[in-house]
Amino acid sequence: MEIRTSEPLAQALMSAIHSGDVEALRQLLDGEPLISKTRIVDPKGTSRTLLHIAVDWPGHFPRVPQTIKLLIDRGADPDAPLVGANAPETPLHGAASCDDVDALDALLDGGARIESPGAIFTNGAAMSDAVIFAQWNAARRLLERGAKTTFTESAGLGLLDRLATYFEQEPKPAGDQITAALWHACRGGQLQAAQYLTGKGANINWVGWDKIAPLDGAQQSSNQDLVAWLRSQGAKPARELAG
Repeated sequence: MEIRTSEPLAQALMSAIHSGDVEALRQLLDGEPLISKTRIVDPKGTSRTLLHIAVDWPGHFPRVPQTIKLLIDRGADPDAPLVGANAPETPLHGAASCDDVDALDALLDGGARIESPGAIFTNGAAMSDAVIFAQWNAARRLLERGAKTTFTESAGLGLLDRLATYFEQEPKPAGDQITAALWHACRGGQLQAAQYLTGKGANINWVGWDKIAPLDGAQQSSNQDLVAWLRSQGAKPARELAG
């Protein structure tokens, strides 16, 4: 069943979910069992499940674990993708993008597949969204729960053992991949990973996504040891590199 955001039922469902009124949500579900599988369609044509509503930006809604558990217990699919959006993200991707660890845990406890594809930009798993949007609490929790990591994701989390494994395989990471990994390591505040990747030939002054250089990313991470080390290696902020 699909309903528009302007319809009274959609308004009632979204209000109950976002306010954490689990009892009101339960009453709505008791009135019509199929409501748990309802999709709400916004004015742009994006179709979301109620679990997607529970992890709407900025996330962290009251009683979100109870809301998610109730919806899954009543038949909501934790791996359902967005439809009509830029990427077919699942609710787990939404939780990762919001750094909402409580929602993330509730979805995984309810059976969500940790490696479901659909991330924006990469079509990867939820870990991709967590790292790309620098949601490090979610990224670390996904790692604790058994998530795999790509080369750049491993860099952002400072996983030196996983980084080393990539250089033991064929083909080894290309120069642009190593530089991208360094960029993520700096944004994640990972000094040892940054040093390791620089030793592998990464470009310390590459201006990457969001028009920031590794030094800018390190400053955003607030790791002053990393910032000092980068500067000692000749790293510059993007504004100077652009000039």
